[in-house]
Amino acid sequence: MSTSRPRPSLFARGSWPEAQRLTAILRTETAGGVLLIIAAAAGLIWANTPWSNAYEALRGFQIGPAGLHLNLSLETWAADGLLAVFFFVVGLELKREFVAGDLRDPRRAALPVIAAVGGMIGPALVFLAFNLGNGDAVNGWAIPTATDIAFALAVLAVVSSHLPTALRTFLLTLAVVDDLLAVTVIAIFYTDELHLPYLGLALLPLVAFAFAVQRRIRSPWLLIPLALLTWWLVHQSGVHATVAGVLLGFTVPVLTTPSGRNDASPGDRGPAERFEHRIRPLSAGIAVPIFAFFAAGVTVGGLSGMVDSLTDRVTLGIVVGLVAGKTVGILATTFLTAKLTRAELDSDLSWLDVAGVALLGGIGFTVSLLIGELAFADQPLREDHVRIGILVGTLSAALLATILLRLRNRAYRRIAEEETRDDDHDGIPDVYQQGR
Repeated sequence: MSTSRPRPSLFARGSWPEAQRLTAILRTETAGGVLLIIAAAAGLIWANTPWSNAYEALRGFQIGPAGLHLNLSLETWAADGLLAVFFFVVGLELKREFVAGDLRDPRRAALPVIAAVGGMIGPALVFLAFNLGNGDAVNGWAIPTATDIAFALAVLAVVSSHLPTALRTFLLTLAVVDDLLAVTVIAIFYTDELHLPYLGLALLPLVAFAFAVQRRIRSPWLLIPLALLTWWLVHQSGVHATVAGVLLGFTVPVLTTPSGRNDASPGDRGPAERFEHRIRPLSAGIAVPIFAFFAAGVTVGGLSGMVDSLTDRVTLGIVVGLVAGKTVGILATTFLTAKLTRAELDSDLSWLDVAGVALLGGIGFTVSLLIGELAFADQPLREDHVRIGILVGTLSAALLATILLRLRNRAYRRIAEEETRDDDHDGIPDVYQQGR
């Protein structure tokens, strides 16, 4: 007698250790997201007060050694320097997920990766549909493709604390993969001048950094100079310096022991997790909010200025791309993956839940602002329209996601109560021990 194999499940519950780790990450990112929102609001408000000249003067204030070609404005330091810290954490997190997290299983990894690709293709096509024939406006095609991790998780925390773990993992992983794809796009499509000698030289400190961390050397007196030298050489090469952050993050080993076995005591953490534990608060609490403060400041110019901005095809492409393009791209690729693999949505969930997470994917801020600055450098008016488009699109996606997810909050609460039930009082919710 033949027995039918169970169909694979989309958004199935992961392991308990991974759920604990992700919960800790979400707390940090949520707090950072609140700071990001406050910093962005402060920059936007200051830029529209009678003291806006002081804001512009602060943003354009130059500092740094001219002999090293680093006499840069504070705004540039935030975009090129501080965001490299953010992308270093992105590199650490992505490597951790694929080496030791639940996503080391290719079947689990495929869904957020495919959804992230769909979430980039959708808004890019929408933007191009609005701007074909609009001169060099097509250079901004990648602006609405990025998801802001901290902002999205901050909204999620305010809206509902009961989102199922699998969907929270999906959102976090999708956003991390999204950022990796975005930095790849920046390196390939937004590098105007490439100086190969500097890029080649950057490999030397990068390899030295990799050798040191592989040997479990923790001395900041060695690692920080190597990281800074790598960053400077990548910056000099013409490739955006944030790429250095991702590359450095990828070099850090994940497993606890050099032999490749993760067999240390439960309290011991691998190098990647230790780096992440120390640097994530710096990224979420300082680097990203400072960038947001300098990047979000745009002078709206009253009602007429807002109308002019919102009728610009660039602005419309960004808004519709973030709200509709992102949502349709993520939802469509997730649905097609389910159909092609004959997978079923987890019994506790609804496609409305996936749609809510897809809307959260339309919260594009940090990386979108960065790409906007690169796409339309030396075009102040267009840069302002880009900022307005990102702000309006992000707020619209956040509002729609809030409405939808609040409607599902009762179902989330029921699921959360089931997940946290621990009848045998062993410290592990019973739902993670089913089938054991």
